[in-house]
Amino acid sequence: MTANRVAMGETVLELAREDERICIVESDIAGSVNFTPFIQTFPERHFDCGIAEQNMVGVAAGLASCGYIPFVASFAVFASMRALDQVRNALCYNHFPVVVVGSHAGLETGPDGATHQAVEDVAIMRAVPGITVLAPSTPVMTRALTRAAAYAGGPVYLRLGRDKMEEHYEDGEKFEIGGSKMLKEGEDVAIMAYGNMVTPAMRAAEQLKEKGVSASVIDMYSLKPFDEARVIAEGKSKKVIITAEDHNIIGGLFGAVAETLAKNGIGCKTAPVGVEDKLGKAGNSADLFRMYGLTAENIV
Repeated sequence: MTANRVAMGETVLELAREDERICIVESDIAGSVNFTPFIQTFPERHFDCGIAEQNMVGVAAGLASCGYIPFVASFAVFASMRALDQVRNALCYNHFPVVVVGSHAGLETGPDGATHQAVEDVAIMRAVPGITVLAPSTPVMTRALTRAAAYAGGPVYLRLGRDKMEEHYEDGEKFEIGGSKMLKEGEDVAIMAYGNMVTPAMRAAEQLKEKGVSASVIDMYSLKPFDEARVIAEGKSKKVIITAEDHNIIGGLFGAVAETLAKNGIGCKTAPVGVEDKLGKAGNSADLFRMYGLTAENIV
């Protein structure tokens, strides 16, 4: 298995070999996001701003104004909050093609504790006008969405976790910005998840099958733009929609699903599995998932 952050770094290097406009701007975390091979290959297209995330985004905006396509990288908690002013006013206001990589997102960051665990970044970025929000679940998807993000034509927030991820897709699978992927068809309930919660969702569907419940599993990797058509279809055909996310249940996937159903007058019951408006703690990620209820058993 491979971590999505590693797959992202490999893909950015591939893009740099194909397109001289690709560059990286990071905050002293090159090793954490697999940018070291890029630095060794293209040192002239690497800009390390140190632990100064606001400056990092400002530098990326300047590079974008000169025709470059920068990938900015930091821990998600810093990329989405410490640098938010610059993301909003330097990137989104000018619609610059900058990919903001928010790595080590959610409780998955584990031992680093609450100060480094972003459980509100999706809610923040969804609310900022003009930015695309993507949260891939597997290495294959990460590679595809990293490429799509580079040429999205505007700012993109790419949310990645820390741990290695199971693969659910074949090489070459296509993922559209604004889309979703049906991983498992079901008739009774729908489980919608993104990022590291897709695998628990798949396991939950198997457990529900043993109980006689047929569950669909949908990878909602594009949180903005959002696949409202998929939610509407599932809301009309299912008894319950369950959302699963390593994020606060306020403002994330649960919010996006509930907003879509309410806006379209669909009365499908929706049940959230996620962080219930709490900050994280330091610990092993598996232990934290059990503590905060982010497991297949909690979905069931």
